[in-house]
Amino acid sequence: MTGLAFLIPIALLMGAAGLAAFFWAMRDGQYEDMDGAAARILIYDEQDAS
Repeated sequence: MTGLAFLIPIALLMGAAGLAAFFWAMRDGQYEDMDGAAARILIYDEQDAS
């Protein structure tokens, strides 16, 4: 039982840290252009070919 009293707050803190990191990434604009990076690899650039 004492193990649960130790592990539950740690799990809650880790969950809160993950949620805070997600909201920080959202505020920072990490998820703004999800399709741009996928399409950018298909664009042929003459300068990169040499």
